[in-house]
Amino acid sequence: MQSKTSRRTFVKGLAAGGILAGLGLWRTPVWAVTSPGLPSVLTGSEFDLFIGETPVNITGSPRTAMTINGTLPGPLLRWREGDTITLRVKNRLDEDTSIHWHGIILPANMDGVPGLSFHGIAPDGMYEYRFKVQQNGTYWYHSHSGLQEQAGVYGPLVIDAKDPEPFQYDRDYVVMLSDWTDEDPDRVMAKLKKQSDYYNFHKRTVGDFINDVSENGWSAAVADRKMWAEMKMSPTDLADVSGYTYTYLMNGQAPNGNWTGIFKPGEKLRLRFINGSAMSYFDVRIPGLKMTVVAADGQRVNPVSVDEFRIAVAETYDVIVEPANEDAYTIFAQSMDRTGYARGTLAVREGLSAAVPETDPRPLIGMGDMGMDHGNMGGMGNSDMAGMDHSKMAGMGNGDMAGMDHSKMAGMGNGDMAGMDHSKMAGMGNGDMAGMDHSKMAGMAGMQSHPASENGSPLVDMQTMSPTPKLDDPGIGLRNNGRRVLTYADLRSTFPDPDGREPSRTVELHLTGHMEKFSWSFDGIKFSDAQPLRLKYGERLRITLVNDTMMTHPVHLHGMWSDLEDENGNFMVRKHTIDMPPGSKRSYRVTADALGRWAYHCHLLLHMEMGMFREVRVDE
Repeated sequence: MQSKTSRRTFVKGLAAGGILAGLGLWRTPVWAVTSPGLPSVLTGSEFDLFIGETPVNITGSPRTAMTINGTLPGPLLRWREGDTITLRVKNRLDEDTSIHWHGIILPANMDGVPGLSFHGIAPDGMYEYRFKVQQNGTYWYHSHSGLQEQAGVYGPLVIDAKDPEPFQYDRDYVVMLSDWTDEDPDRVMAKLKKQSDYYNFHKRTVGDFINDVSENGWSAAVADRKMWAEMKMSPTDLADVSGYTYTYLMNGQAPNGNWTGIFKPGEKLRLRFINGSAMSYFDVRIPGLKMTVVAADGQRVNPVSVDEFRIAVAETYDVIVEPANEDAYTIFAQSMDRTGYARGTLAVREGLSAAVPETDPRPLIGMGDMGMDHGNMGGMGNSDMAGMDHSKMAGMGNGDMAGMDHSKMAGMGNGDMAGMDHSKMAGMGNGDMAGMDHSKMAGMAGMQSHPASENGSPLVDMQTMSPTPKLDDPGIGLRNNGRRVLTYADLRSTFPDPDGREPSRTVELHLTGHMEKFSWSFDGIKFSDAQPLRLKYGERLRITLVNDTMMTHPVHLHGMWSDLEDENGNFMVRKHTIDMPPGSKRSYRVTADALGRWAYHCHLLLHMEMGMFREVRVDE
């Protein structure tokens, strides 16, 4: 079934550039980086920023946003590599605030995370950030206080390189994607705590069940529904917050606002895509144009030509495009759950537009997507497991398999499992299985172990059984769509491993959650109960993340780079945010070269607020 974007979604924001512009409270953002005289672009080495409240009208209903210097997004800041930057941030709110410089390497007390190396900025207070810029590329900045980022406290950041770049272009535009809700962000959070699927209006229907029966047979369709029901999950839960409440913005403009970047035919344009959303992943394409990806998270990569890419929350991608034949091209960024889109235009003059594509069919999450593929259990498959009791399989831990005879499990096919009671499979893991004869359990050697803190945890509703790196997987909803889609496997830094040392140790962390309770954590321990992750200054370590949830999580380590590895432990690409799809297990190297207390968290704002956050402490 195709999800069609409603007229309501499209016309949202009709008044955003009109009424308020007349009041002098709103300027349509223009992001041509080559025009530094524009009022929405601030350049130099000294900056004065103020965080306050500003009336906005994005959906046709007047609301109040939290803004930086009165605009949403905040002004584009342009720095120069090698400069020492001073930013005086004044708080005009009636609550504490902060700004975090996402992906920027700086001293801990300049990182802007209240409660770690910084107290926050009190009402009527001012904080002066001052640090030397040691990098170049495309980044962004946002509040790290409460849910202010959702309310509008974010903006783009471009750092000009001191040395010539290895690619050329004629014009340079920031394309910042974000999500806006007319609701109070705290109300959105409260709704999700009471009913985690509140914003999921695309649950499967009787019609979908009938289609599944005709395609897969009655027993398989019933078994599939039973499995999902017992796990209290839905295969349509791709996003916690949907287009029901969100308007998806491009440079602050709703779809009908039609943000436009001007070009002359034959020019090369550099588009700096930034996902500044609170909760939304986007799949981005420009019908009729190839995009050459030249940087990821501000770091240059070997150029790769694609039709489409998925951009996780907090990631940035720089692409080069060369519009030639048409007067206008649509920049189309559909949300991962297909409930809406952000849209803008590249055109030879203002006022033009091109066709806006229909959103793609709404994808479903499969058991294989979550690393729960029974095909790895000695040949066990999914489709004919009618009658199995899966009620305890969600939350497999370490406990209850002692003494079981698994010798007959080798080679079990799909048809042989009808009527089996798997309720005793709870606790499936590595820890307490001593003395068991595993010799016949073909494929079980790859079973994922889990930390003891997950066992019996009320914050854990599932564990992945056989996670994989999935580096060459375009992602749920993007496979085999006829377009060339970027994957992590395509990303290769233009430089070798900047450290070069082999990691001296490995830290494994599991991304955990309980969908029904809307609780999120690392290793089944929420932030308020967790000890800091302690690193020794100067060490090179490997962090391995395992996603034990059915959600996708963008994980961000402050203050240090994350050097992603391939399946064989070879350096691939340097990033500041590592996307973790369901059922994935990915490793990256970190050099602990920054003393102090640092944040480490999922960058889905509500997941971070609900506990998927750790402190990383780097000591001498």
